[in-house]
Amino acid sequence: MTLRLGYGTNGLTDLRLDDALGLLADLGYDGVGLTLDHMHLDPLAPDLATHTRKVARRLAGLGLGVTVETGARYVLDPRRKHGPSLLDPDPEARAARTALLVTAVEVAADLGAHAVHCFSGITPPGTTTDTAWQRLTGALEPVLDASDRAGVPLAVEPEPGHLLGTLAGFHHLRTLLGDPGSLGLTLDIGHCQCLEPASPADCVKEAAPWLRHVQIEDMRRGVHEHLPFGDGEIDFPPVLHALDHSGYTGLTVVELPRHSHAGPELARESIDFLRRATGTTNGAAPC
Repeated sequence: MTLRLGYGTNGLTDLRLDDALGLLADLGYDGVGLTLDHMHLDPLAPDLATHTRKVARRLAGLGLGVTVETGARYVLDPRRKHGPSLLDPDPEARAARTALLVTAVEVAADLGAHAVHCFSGITPPGTTTDTAWQRLTGALEPVLDASDRAGVPLAVEPEPGHLLGTLAGFHHLRTLLGDPGSLGLTLDIGHCQCLEPASPADCVKEAAPWLRHVQIEDMRRGVHEHLPFGDGEIDFPPVLHALDHSGYTGLTVVELPRHSHAGPELARESIDFLRRATGTTNGAAPC
């Protein structure tokens, strides 16, 4: 198989970024899902450009590809998880999230990233569905313009419990925005197992034309909990086969954001599991 495997830094928050990148390179990963956050590459730091150049040199030196992820829990508001969102009732709060995503696009371009990931957010209480979609499209338009200028696609993730929570929701967003070329999809394999009507492998096949980023972990039906491989219900060989034949050439990033306490060991176990599931060992060709 030709899949390019990565690991998310949101599962390595107990490590310095330089150490995390070195670990992933040593384990044989092809790249990293880099979450912009205060402990790694802070998108609000006054010297962001200097730090970005340093990270770009480190990635190049290690031969790692990168996707920029924007799911940091408290990067904008130290008291509200993922707040403010693109759906916030306050226009200035929505604008703050939009500005963060525009910054993420600029960082991604400087790093040579293949995509920028984001999600919609949860619909605020008292907000109608139509209003929520209007807020989302309005907040995303400047980000998509920035993505188009930078040549880095925006990959929106269907997130359980969010306004845009399913593949159907992604297609609704595409329609509302007029199907812009800079808009793509982040497909989380665990989320497919959690709530999509189709199997994860069939979700990959359905989503293939829009895939710009892939996250992967184990999960159980109806329970949104990211699990190490083997702790959930997903049959991975068909999923990985579908990805390999989808035409997707970006990173497939292990997403274990609540397991940082065991990050180095899980990074090793994860790549070993995926190599076994793809029929490869130590990065060798399929058996």
